[in-house]
Amino acid sequence: MTTGIETPAAPRAASGRREPGREAAGSDFARLSRRIAAAGLLRRRPGHYVLRFSLLAAALTAGWAAFLLLGDSPWQLAVAAYLGLVFGQLALAAHDLAHRQVFRGRRASELAGRLAGNLGIGMSYGWWMHKHTRHHANPNHEELDPDVAPDILLWSRDQARAARGLPRFLGRHQAVLFFPLLTLEGFNLHLSGIRALRAPWLKRPVLEGTLLLAHLAGYLAALFTVLPAGAALLFLCVHQAVFGVYLGCLFAPNHKGMPTLRGTERPDFLRRQVLTSRNVRGGRFTDLALGGLNHQIEHHLFPSMPSPNLRRARPVVRAHCAELGIPYHETGLVRSWREALRHLHEVGAPLRGEGAVEAGNGATRATGTAGDHAGRAGR
Repeated sequence: MTTGIETPAAPRAASGRREPGREAAGSDFARLSRRIAAAGLLRRRPGHYVLRFSLLAAALTAGWAAFLLLGDSPWQLAVAAYLGLVFGQLALAAHDLAHRQVFRGRRASELAGRLAGNLGIGMSYGWWMHKHTRHHANPNHEELDPDVAPDILLWSRDQARAARGLPRFLGRHQAVLFFPLLTLEGFNLHLSGIRALRAPWLKRPVLEGTLLLAHLAGYLAALFTVLPAGAALLFLCVHQAVFGVYLGCLFAPNHKGMPTLRGTERPDFLRRQVLTSRNVRGGRFTDLALGGLNHQIEHHLFPSMPSPNLRRARPVVRAHCAELGIPYHETGLVRSWREALRHLHEVGAPLRGEGAVEAGNGATRATGTAGDHAGRAGR
């Protein structure tokens, strides 16, 4: 898919300092940007975030208070699941902080982001920023977007054909395995942050590592002090599994199954963001559960826009896309998961076909061998 012209400057999406395309006063994105600014949708919403972060702090405190009060009880599994959801909401808060939706300044955003990410949930803020900024710059680009790079899961048929080892083995049935694999995503986030401490691009590695260590030490000390070893391990597994599945359900609907780019395919900024993103319909509860990321198109176009304003920006962006004839894809939550899973299933088709061919060849060889034995027996 090659449409439009190259954006004149690379975006700084996660920092929110500048959305590209504004340099060209007459571009399609520039006209949309003026509409959005005129509607006041880029203004900060301090009252919203004070209330949101206060409720989140209360929810986190209530969860750990219940954990301490219950002691060795089967109800701790419910607490583990509850805290998995709260950790997901903390991750969404760190996301908004990273995009400077809350504070205009870099230092305040980074400090609050590290407290929420590293100390709060054990996820490296610096590692996530590095990864997420590249995603925003080139969403769904197979060579440039780390979110569609081949790993355990495969995102294109070319990746499937080139896969080796475990990804090749899992790729045949990755649609079925997607949600079970998400139970490991929480552990993966923790390990990725720890591995990133040695990366040359990570800023403030000592601070990042200290906060991660503080989270890990406090978390494990609480679990193994309050609970017997077996119950502590079970709590840990349930907590991290719910956290991982919740994160996967938040992010999978956004781009998976949408058009991908390769090589030099690089539409202009507006089309690059809209064509590769999917919105999820829903009301205020959907906004709360998905942290506003259900308005993924608007978020990618204006990453520093406060998340409560994304719903109001939607009709403006949708009308602008209609005027330009740009497809604007929006669907329900369950349908978005279905589309993502269908894409994963189709990507694995070459590997399933390969397996069928191997099975067919094996059956042919077996039939031939049986025939040889029968022939020798007859002789």
